[in-house]
Amino acid sequence: MQTLFSERQLEDREMAVSEKILRSCVHCGFCTATCPTYLLEGDELDSPRGRIYLIKEMFERGKPASSEIVRHIDRCLSCLACMTTCPSGVHYMHLVDHARAHIEATYRRSLGDRAIRTLLAGILPHPRRFAAALRLASVARPLTGLLLPSSVREGAKDPSFFDRLAAMATLAPRVAPRKASLARLFPAQGRCRGRVALLGGCTQSVLNPSINEAAIRLLNRNGIEVVLAEGEGCCGALVHHMGRKDEALALARANVDAWTKAAAQGLDAILITASGCGTTIKDYGFMLRDDAAYAAKAAEVSRRAKDISEYLAELDLAAPEQPSGLIVAYQSACSLQHGQQIADQPKRLLRNAGFRVRDVPEGHICCGSAGTYNIMQPFFARKLAARKLANIGKLNPDVIATGNVGCMMQLASGTNIPIVHLVELIDWANGGPPPLQIETQRAR
Repeated sequence: MQTLFSERQLEDREMAVSEKILRSCVHCGFCTATCPTYLLEGDELDSPRGRIYLIKEMFERGKPASSEIVRHIDRCLSCLACMTTCPSGVHYMHLVDHARAHIEATYRRSLGDRAIRTLLAGILPHPRRFAAALRLASVARPLTGLLLPSSVREGAKDPSFFDRLAAMATLAPRVAPRKASLARLFPAQGRCRGRVALLGGCTQSVLNPSINEAAIRLLNRNGIEVVLAEGEGCCGALVHHMGRKDEALALARANVDAWTKAAAQGLDAILITASGCGTTIKDYGFMLRDDAAYAAKAAEVSRRAKDISEYLAELDLAAPEQPSGLIVAYQSACSLQHGQQIADQPKRLLRNAGFRVRDVPEGHICCGSAGTYNIMQPFFARKLAARKLANIGKLNPDVIATGNVGCMMQLASGTNIPIVHLVELIDWANGGPPPLQIETQRAR
């Protein structure tokens, strides 16, 4: 793609990176075949190629974002399926992240839009605030059907403040989740084979603490000491994807400090059980590349970061004595298969654990979760969830497994099939307790 940036514009290192990404696009359109919003709408501006044109025009002119650009960038899920498909290696993730930061800095959103974004940014990265919000939401959830008209509950293509509030209430668990353990060190059982840090994080630690508990049990039984580093927290992905650059970098620096300190006592890897977080943490080196105090440390953190499935695939896990034989529909989270290019390890782990794994048709298409997307864009998110669940239903599975809590929450409201994190199934096959969702289903 030909670009028309001035030399002065390219003195900005971030703009120079984006200009290089823009020039790598050859207009082929392969990305349109795998873009969820393009598949739903057929609108070129709601495809990666169309968004790239909009971003190019915005950056070249050096002007504030327009309402049209904001509308179509906001509809992007950042599922990154376009990056898997692209034959030219266009790094769309870095380009759209830059565009979102530019929008945040130059565009005046409506009062309702600003309010919901401020609310999400002020609550989701903070576990205590989020837990309190969930308790309120569990009370408010039954009232949404009574208080809000059906048009609001369904959502609109250009959602209002109330559309988004309705989406938040609908996605909230029916019962407020229990509190997670406050322990920080989990010793290996038997001979210690390694030491890892595990991301405690923010929303997952509140929504489903059983995921990390299963990971810790599994790792400990297999000789791995686990530490939750003092001072670590939200990875920054949620605010990063809202264009709130300074907040995201502050969270990233806090995690880099925490894991750098933990690494002084020996650390084989930094493990992440939420793949959306993993994609961002693996990008810390890029995000902090111009920070002299953090660039090297952030690059080292990114190098050590691994999805839990990557690390478990390297361990010699024992095969189960009595395989369950359950049919598992594996929902490959976009942040894992596209963001981190991890596709085979999770399925291989599940098969080795005695499960019959089935690939979901159209498995490369997003379920519509995408961080806060299912709140910010409920119209598209619900259509994608329905499409995903219809494809899963074709497999008639006993259980749905995935590697991201966002996918779990997104799909849970539309099916009675148990949805669990893959590490919970592997822990069960390796001697741990059965996942609560499966126990509950059996008890019915």
